[in-house]
Order: sequence, then C-alpha cells, then structure tokens
Amino acid sequence: MAVTLDQTIAQKQHTLLTRVFASQTFWVVIAVILACLFLSVATDSFATTKNLYNITRNITFVAIVALGMTFVIITGGIDLSVGSVLCLCSMVLAVTMHAGYGIEIGIAAAIATALIIGAFNGILIAYLGFPPFVVTLGMLSIARSLAMVASNNTVVFQFGPDHDKLLALGGGAFVFGIANPVLYMIVLALITGFVLRWTKFGRHIFAIGGNEHAATLTGVPVRQIKVAVYMISALAAGLAGIIQTGWLGAVTTNLGNGMELQVIAATVIGGANLAGGMGTAFGAVVGAALIEVIRNSLGLLGINAFWQGVFIGGAILMAVLFDRLRNFRRNE
Repeated sequence: MAVTLDQTIAQKQHTLLTRVFASQTFWVVIAVILACLFLSVATDSFATTKNLYNITRNITFVAIVALGMTFVIITGGIDLSVGSVLCLCSMVLAVTMHAGYGIEIGIAAAIATALIIGAFNGILIAYLGFPPFVVTLGMLSIARSLAMVASNNTVVFQFGPDHDKLLALGGGAFVFGIANPVLYMIVLALITGFVLRWTKFGRHIFAIGGNEHAATLTGVPVRQIKVAVYMISALAAGLAGIIQTGWLGAVTTNLGNGMELQVIAATVIGGANLAGGMGTAFGAVVGAALIEVIRNSLGLLGINAFWQGVFIGGAILMAVLFDRLRNFRRNE
C-alpha cells in the first residue's frame, strides 16, 4: 500500500511529539515554568527584578559545573570532587593575585590546577582501573585540604593590583545589564551542546556510556576520552571557581562545600542517566534552574531552609522514577 506525503508528514510530526513528551528535560522545563508562575502569584518578591537577577546568577555556578559533570556521567562515571576542586582553584587564583601577580597569571594558575587534578583523576580511573567513586571521593578530601594549606585556612579578600578587574569579571554586567556569570553559562552551554551533538568526540562519549566494550572493539580511544572528560569536569569546576571568586569578592575554604551533590542532582534531574549513555547540556542548565527555584522558594514561602535537601532529594528520586518508567515502556 502506497504511503502519501501527508501520511509521511503526519507520522514524522507524531514521532517528534512523542519524543518531546517522553523527554525528561521537557517535563523539568514545565516544572520550572509552573513553579515560577505559582511563586509569582503566591509571593510579592519572587518576580522582582532584584530576585530574578539573583536567581539567574545563582543558577550559573551549579550549571557551569553541571555542564562538565554531564560529560563524565554520560560515560558512566561520577566526579565527587568538583566542589573541592572549585574551592582549590578559587584559592589558587586568590593567593596568586594576593601575592602581587596579575589576573592573567592567577587565572592561568587556577586553570592549570584544575587540568592537573582532572588528568590525575582520569589516569587513575582509565589506566589503573580505580573506581570513579573512590578516586573522586579521595580527591574531594585532598583538594579541600590543599586549599586550606594554600591559604593557611584564612579568608582571602585582597587580590592585588588587579583586584577591581577580578570583581568586574565575576560581578559585572557588561552586556545589556545581564550578569556576566549568566553570559559565561550561556556560552559554555552552547559549546557543550555543540561538542556533544556534532563532534566525533561527543559521539565517542555516548558510545562509551552506551557500551564501553563495544566502543573499544570499534576503535574508540576509551582511555584517552575518559581522561579528557575528567579534565573537562575539573576545568568546569575551576572556571566556576574563578567566576564565583569575582562575584563574592572573597574566598574561604568552605567555598563549594557540598556542591557536588547539587551538581549531580542537576544533571540527573535534567535527564542524564547515572548508568551512562544519556545527558544534554540543556538538561544540566534546566536541572540547575529547578534546584535554584526550589531553594529560592523556600525562603519566600516561609519554609525552613533545612527542608531544601528533602525537596532536592525528592526531585532526584522522581527523575530516576521517570527514567525507569520510560525504560519499562520501551521494553514493552
């Protein structure tokens, strides 16, 4: 029986809608929109310019780190050290500039620190066969301790001759009044999305997460790519640390404490699968947005802030449940 052009178009449209409604990221976007609408009606302070400015800026730090984490999770790995790496890179930047060096030297030192840590994690995992959980859990402690050693466990708030440049870098708004961290997040998200969707490197990452043994047999350089993704994850944490240092104007050894849980939550809520093979840049940003909206709403609604972990943990469980139901339907 011949298939008409109209039938073909209708079938494609139906397939597109099916994919959209089956997408976890789509429903997270809906949840963010509904939460924002509810809070705008229920409170007088949510939709204010100042609050929205703070929300968008706060989203960026978790989102930037989550973009790097997405690479790792797609391969089936995990990086628990990102919060401590963020702290160490921030402290390296702050201490270097405090010693009188320029902002360029400080940023270069912070990025080099992140890349070295990422390479160290990746080599232990890819070449020596260490479990990612164990390696990055150990690095969580090591990096935090090194940050304390670098600063003698003190607050650094003077950044030498380029002090004002660093504050403008992280706390300014150079384009249309949009906070600089938001612009950085958008650029990094676009780069991440392009790499994952359109490059050979991105296809290899998904191949490793889907079936590492099969990827090896087809010639994918699995070990090198694993090292690369952990370097990307650490680099994302380092960049977030640089930006956050400029925003806060000070660095303490508590910076980024517990951040790894929020980052992993953002990626999972946004549609990444901890078993590997799934994840998007947009999902990481949307997941971070939902977490920040939840955090912001607790204070506005007069709910004890200690409930934040319950709501975020519940969102993670819902995300995993959604993934299980989706896989169950596919199997049927």
